[in-house]
Amino acid sequence: MLIETEPTPNPATLKFLPGRTVMDAGTRDFATPEEAEASPLANALFGLGDVTGVFFGRDFISVTAAPGVEWQGLKPDVLGLLLDHFSANMPLFHAPAAGFTVPGEDQDFGDNPEDAEIVEQIKELIETRIRPAVANDGGDIVYRGFDQGKVYLQMQGACAGCPSSSATLKNGIEQLLKHYVPEVTEVRAV
Repeated sequence: MLIETEPTPNPATLKFLPGRTVMDAGTRDFATPEEAEASPLANALFGLGDVTGVFFGRDFISVTAAPGVEWQGLKPDVLGLLLDHFSANMPLFHAPAAGFTVPGEDQDFGDNPEDAEIVEQIKELIETRIRPAVANDGGDIVYRGFDQGKVYLQMQGACAGCPSSSATLKNGIEQLLKHYVPEVTEVRAV
């Protein structure tokens, strides 16, 4: 089995492509070792000690190294864990436990029903134009809400904590949404 790697715009994060589907639907972001306990793979990656974030995308895994850690030393350990996991066809998650769910893509975040048409336009643009580009960089962007012209988005994976994420939000995503949805006045990260 060959696992390819790609750099991301976030120098602390590397994207690993196992050549197979990782998540059938949705994505999953693990920002702490406690969150990672839901997944044998994420738990093992955090167990390396130098990992501060794990993100599962459709066909990739993004791993974020702790500050000061060089990928030259960490990459072989991550590759070894990924090879062992996928070669053994191990499950990505432990059997469903009480309280654990993989976040859905269409969760209701309490938007005003009067804004339903605007929200649908925003979600459509995010799904068709923004998410594919962000996934190429090893991350994801999740719609979290729309209120009085402001769109709230959550950056995940390589995008969370990336030095260029604020520029991406303001110069890319905000401009795109404002262009197609005039009711949008601002985009904020949550």
